[in-house]
Amino acid sequence: MTGPIVAIVGRPNVGKSTLLNRLAGRRIAVVADLPGTTRDRIFAPVSWEGRDITVVDTGGWQADPQSPLEHKVRYQVEAAIARADAIIFMVDARDGLIAADEEIADWLRQADKPTILVANKVDSPRQAEQVPDFYRLGTGEPVPISAHHNRGIRPLMDALLAALPDQPVSVATPDRARLAIVGRPNVGKSTLLNALLGEERAVVDETPGTTRDSLDAVIRWRRKEIVLVDTAGIKRRGRIEAGVDYYSLLRALQAVNRCDVALLLVDAGEVITAQDMHIAGYVLEAGKGMMLAVNKWDLVPEERKKEVKQKAERRFRFASYTPIVYISAQTGQGVNKILPQAWEIWQERQKRVTQSELSEVVKQAMATHPPPHTGSRRLRIYRAYQDETQAATFIFEVNDPRLVHFSYHRYLDNRLREGLGFHGVPLRLIFTKARRKMDARAEARAK
Repeated sequence: MTGPIVAIVGRPNVGKSTLLNRLAGRRIAVVADLPGTTRDRIFAPVSWEGRDITVVDTGGWQADPQSPLEHKVRYQVEAAIARADAIIFMVDARDGLIAADEEIADWLRQADKPTILVANKVDSPRQAEQVPDFYRLGTGEPVPISAHHNRGIRPLMDALLAALPDQPVSVATPDRARLAIVGRPNVGKSTLLNALLGEERAVVDETPGTTRDSLDAVIRWRRKEIVLVDTAGIKRRGRIEAGVDYYSLLRALQAVNRCDVALLLVDAGEVITAQDMHIAGYVLEAGKGMMLAVNKWDLVPEERKKEVKQKAERRFRFASYTPIVYISAQTGQGVNKILPQAWEIWQERQKRVTQSELSEVVKQAMATHPPPHTGSRRLRIYRAYQDETQAATFIFEVNDPRLVHFSYHRYLDNRLREGLGFHGVPLRLIFTKARRKMDARAEARAK
């Protein structure tokens, strides 16, 4: 999840979730699952012709919400649109143009975001005849699709990518790292930022959601520059209750996209909630370095500290390589450990290993625990190398990627980490089919 955010908006039952699942299926097919993380299915990473985006599903838009639940859904739609770089406005070709669509179109024009109008459920000539009616919405040319039957997806994605701003080129500098402070509202993110900076650069308040805008600050540490990104949960236009966690999650997502290392801040009195696990999952899937900071440690009674530590380590065993620090942003306890740890993770993320080192680790791993058989076939690894453009990414050329069992994928991940390091950094292992000539030569040697 390293690209712009795209929100799918529309009234209920037009097929928004179906489109999300259709687009997510393309990405899930090539990215390994992260064991142990709880996933919020409203977000999906999507890669299309080399461009990465994050697609956000939203609830059905209600022009005049009545129930508390409908109000909450409405606020979440507003939050998604406010943080989105572009909008997919979905309508239903079976129903044709109705008043609710016109109300949504009016609201989206006020939002002033690039908008792609999508007419879904175009499954027959009859539905196709309805599509021109949607020109009356005034939101551009409607793109006919069938999310369920996978029709029209390419024209949709081509139109979407054309509407997005050019992808900025990220240039790594040897002495400048981006550290994003992410977490739920009211866990102390702004207070921690101020403690790191040594001055009041962020608005700090006990009410969740006081930070009104993203706030980047540069700090010089041991002749190095670290960009600190504060991502405190905010509330828009005076919204107090509904949608706060949802909005904060969107903000954390944007910060993760821009950072090198994410510091996940959690409350020692509540470690570790499902929302904390959601954010951790996004950080790891984005391939960013991560450290866990348990805040308000000074408020934990001495007799409970061991229990809290055990709980934090147990909840994070799916990413046991993630360092954990226990701090108090308010008193400054343990805060001096953060920047050295973050810089170490940043350096690990830039690490390049030699081909001989990698080959030796893979060779020893296969000798210690050969790949298991799948039926009459066995996975064969012919070559492994580190990707030149993506951090901590390793390409394995194999006889058949479908033979890579999840357990063996995790085994190789652990062995690479034991042999090569990458402390605090998720590894990406990509398995591709070897070229035919290489495949034949290796099979002959094996015989």
